[in-house]
Amino acid sequence: QVQLVESGGGSAQAGDSLRLSCTVSGRSISRFNMGWFRQAPGKEREFVAAINWTGGATNYADSVKGRFTMTRDNAKNTVYLQLDNLKPEDTAVYSCTATTDPMSVTSPGHARYDYWGQGTQVTVSS
Repeated sequence: QVQLVESGGGSAQAGDSLRLSCTVSGRSISRFNMGWFRQAPGKEREFVAAINWTGGATNYADSVKGRFTMTRDNAKNTVYLQLDNLKPEDTAVYSCTATTDPMSVTSPGHARYDYWGQGTQVTVSS
């Protein structure tokens, strides 16, 4: 049974930084492409970032490009999302996700992802 647990969310001021972590149990992530999605109240879930199984390829939503960085440590079965220069519009529940779908990084629709965490809240005030 694959389980994903996110941590690192919280409250921040605009311009601050946060680092989210997602630790996977039940299976090695070394063959998973991994992603982060977020959902704000009253809005659809949206793609944030994705990374392939080697860490050699990443993809970011235009709204976070240049501010967020996704990395992975396969030895620790953990992926990270560094959130810099936070904005109030980044407020959302951030969820980690995993898949073996080879198209999940270049075409990161949420339907491509098989396993999901419960999410961690990020709240940014101005």
